[in-house]
Amino acid sequence: MKRGRQARQQKTARGKGRRGSAAIPRFWGHHAVEAALANPERTVRKIMGTRAAIERLDIDPQIPIQFSEPSDLGLLVPSDAPHQGIVADVLPLEDMGLAECLDRADGRTLLVLDQVTDPRNIGAIFRSAAAFNAAAIITQDRHAPPESGVIAKAASGALDRLPWVRVVNLARALEDMAEAGYWRIAMTGDAEQDYASTVGTGPVALVMGAEGEGIRQNVAAHCDVTARLPISDAMESLNVSNAAAIALYVTHMRGDIAKGE
Repeated sequence: MKRGRQARQQKTARGKGRRGSAAIPRFWGHHAVEAALANPERTVRKIMGTRAAIERLDIDPQIPIQFSEPSDLGLLVPSDAPHQGIVADVLPLEDMGLAECLDRADGRTLLVLDQVTDPRNIGAIFRSAAAFNAAAIITQDRHAPPESGVIAKAASGALDRLPWVRVVNLARALEDMAEAGYWRIAMTGDAEQDYASTVGTGPVALVMGAEGEGIRQNVAAHCDVTARLPISDAMESLNVSNAAAIALYVTHMRGDIAKGE
């Protein structure tokens, strides 16, 4: 049994949680469920799966288990969802405030999403952010979806490894980031400077907007600089999750180069 898990499973309620919903999310897929089980802050209500899939996981004995056939599991998730023989009902995680996030960030990159709402994009961004050692994902609470199995599956476990901080006002949150020493970069397709030349050497708050609409004017006005990713004229733009992955990689490599690695 992993440390702290027994106490976690004895909790019966958490409130709305940082994902902005009181509903019980349902996760599916091995990586998403495994990460939920390993997260000491996550309450797993029930596991449903094939015997082979369940035997691959370290499951606390207090968590109810229901052995099921793959066809039955398919009825529990969206049509054609790749459940990999395992499904879990979980509770949303509790809120983390921005102040606590900044205290824990230790100068690592913050990724700010302005009205990015597609759950697959958000999940993919979580996966890239975790891969490149970002500190957190930050969104406005009213313009981002709640936790869901779609996000968890696309995140491939990163939803339980990386904080998701919801704030009331992104512009105010960006001011707090500046006070904490962060250089705020708004990613826009019409910026004159490319991202690599603006990223600098200090802590970075990378701001990405929704596809089509981009970053709102008031949010961009609270950034220090705008930047773009130089891409071929053959394509007008990149998917927001792809753009985030590239920018995160550039920021990550900047740190390695500075250290001579």
